[in-house]
Amino acid sequence: MRVSPDLTRIGGETRSSRALFAIPLVIIVAITVIDLQTPSTVHLGPFLIAAPAITASFAGAGGTAAIGALAVAAQVLIGVLQGGLTTANHQAQIVALIVISGLVTSFRYATDRHRRKLSQVRTVAVAAQEVLLRPLPERIGELRIASLYLAADEEAQIGGDLYAAVRTEGATRLVIGDVRGKGMAAIGDAAVLIGAFRGSAYRNLSLPGIVDHMDSAMSWNWHHTTGDERNFLESFVTAVVLDVYDDGPVAGMVNCGHPSPLLLHKGEVATLDVDDPAVPLGLQVLRELDYQVEMFRFEYGDFLVLHTDGVVEARDGSGAFYPLPERLAAWKGGSPQSLVDYLHADLLRYTGGVVNDDAAIVVIARCA
Repeated sequence: MRVSPDLTRIGGETRSSRALFAIPLVIIVAITVIDLQTPSTVHLGPFLIAAPAITASFAGAGGTAAIGALAVAAQVLIGVLQGGLTTANHQAQIVALIVISGLVTSFRYATDRHRRKLSQVRTVAVAAQEVLLRPLPERIGELRIASLYLAADEEAQIGGDLYAAVRTEGATRLVIGDVRGKGMAAIGDAAVLIGAFRGSAYRNLSLPGIVDHMDSAMSWNWHHTTGDERNFLESFVTAVVLDVYDDGPVAGMVNCGHPSPLLLHKGEVATLDVDDPAVPLGLQVLRELDYQVEMFRFEYGDFLVLHTDGVVEARDGSGAFYPLPERLAAWKGGSPQSLVDYLHADLLRYTGGVVNDDAAIVVIARCA
């Protein structure tokens, strides 16, 4: 993902805005001509300030200053042709035009500088997202995968939701999770969890083993990065960790307090609830032997939809939650990417284009 800068290299004007320079130029010419045609007792010069003021709405500081200079030059011309520059009235108009044009240009320069900083921040955020949430491969093992991430903070681009996929012996292992809280702390916690997940892939841990490892990693991180015991006790991560096995149409899952995945099988949507859900990660309540693996069938042609609560808790104008199972059942079919695109467009349409919480979706399908 790349963030396009708002400003070009020359004066902050975009190509489309350059054509708009005709507007202030026409204003300057029109006011000058009309003022010269009217009696000397009628002064239209003060209206010239409209030219740089309008220019600042679509052009950068350089363009605004240039139009301001042309407006001052037009005022000087009017003064020369109507009584000379020595009259107090013309001098006052020229000085006022110079001061106001300077102020407008200064405000535009400050706006341009803020936009450049914002563009740099967003670029760094996108780079951080690509490091933290590496794009999932379109195909891994026997699976086709597509993913979507929507950050509640539009400028941040990333938040506390997370997902990742790795290959283990005889299976593809995936995780999707949601860190409690928002902001930089949530991003840091997500980085720790994904690091623990990826870093232990080579050890070929069992499914309960990897969950226990991530739980320990989160507990250690919170214990050593906060001196506030209350915050430490209230920190946790909900997650689903699953193995999709290569040697049969089955998958195993450990659900640690996370929204249940949905399985689309021959047009029917099933919620993959577990009989014995585990507590969220980071609470250090369970040990490896306490994590129960739930098995379910995952056949060729099936679609498995993993998601965070930001999806199902999104609301429309009336406050109703987004009905993900119903929307999923209405899908006409296609690839994992087409399903992600469908849910993305439908979710934004349902919420009016705004999500109030981070939202992530991962769609998985078996392929030959």
